[in-house]
Amino acid sequence: MHRILAVLHKELLQMRRDKMTLALVFLLPLVQLLLFGFAIQTEVKHIPTVVFDQSLTAESRALLDAFSASGYFDIEYVAGSFGDVNKMIDSGKAKVGIVFPPDFAASLNRGVPAQVQVLVDASDNMVANQAIAIANSIGLIKSQEILAQKVRLAGPPYDIRVRPWYNPDGITAYYMVPAILGTVVTMTMVLLTSMGIVRERERGTLEQLMVTPIKSIELMIGKIVPYILLGYIQITVALIIGVTVFRVPIRGSLLELYILTLFFITASLGLGILISNVARTQMQAMQMGFFVMLPSILLSGFMFPRDAMPRLIYYISNLIPLTYYLDIIRGIVLKGIGFSYLVGQVTALLVFTVVLLIVSALKFKKKIA
Repeated sequence: MHRILAVLHKELLQMRRDKMTLALVFLLPLVQLLLFGFAIQTEVKHIPTVVFDQSLTAESRALLDAFSASGYFDIEYVAGSFGDVNKMIDSGKAKVGIVFPPDFAASLNRGVPAQVQVLVDASDNMVANQAIAIANSIGLIKSQEILAQKVRLAGPPYDIRVRPWYNPDGITAYYMVPAILGTVVTMTMVLLTSMGIVRERERGTLEQLMVTPIKSIELMIGKIVPYILLGYIQITVALIIGVTVFRVPIRGSLLELYILTLFFITASLGLGILISNVARTQMQAMQMGFFVMLPSILLSGFMFPRDAMPRLIYYISNLIPLTYYLDIIRGIVLKGIGFSYLVGQVTALLVFTVVLLIVSALKFKKKIA
């Protein structure tokens, strides 16, 4: 018993001296609980919506007001053509498109069902299911209101025709497999890189490189190149499994996907190198790595739609590289779009890479100075 107490006393003293580990143990769960408690919502509201109103009548505005008043559709864009609607949905700026035909009011006044086309980006299943259900409900409610006033109608006043794009059958694998690919790469790049460099520091092998005439940025580039190759191997294997086992269609260019993936891999590696420069032990590196992984999984749009998050959390999720890569891989794989639609996401990942590598290099140089 005395020996056990002695060992216990020694461990408590060690933990007391290691203030960073104590801070990680107590503060990280608290921060994550508060952050995710506010962020995770399954009910999707304020879906960005584009409208192409060819009718421009009081009748079309009345139905459009019903969509807006529901709280589920935010009319953020007004299109001048059907092609503009396509571009908005392809780029991800809008998740829903509402199209009124030129004869909308005339059909309604003749007692003929007035058609309204609702286009839904089904590459995000949770948002798509919510949008489809609410759009149909709005059409049914507004039809009942008119039927209560008029009895001589050939059918329901509003004919809401919902068209899910990119994943019309709502197959979960199409939506999840590309996202899982990005999550696996993030986990590998961040955790392996951070823990690998810290392990070298603990073993003393890193100090051997420090005495050689090599710049810190050159050392980091040499460290991350093998992990870049590892990341591409993971992506290739995952794509093969996704296509052969889950029948995930690849509608875009594989070459573009591989090229743009490089920006995501380097951004994730930069994050792992930064963690390795801050952490002192492998345990700290692992804790910091998991602190990065959880927000990446929960706030990036991997599991829960970002449109359902509070505005503050939505903006915080912009600081996660996986957020942008999910747009890239889902856009290329499911939508078939190219680089011209993904310039913003690629630019953000490039900024992440440059900033993280510069900060890591400066931090590393300060350590060896």
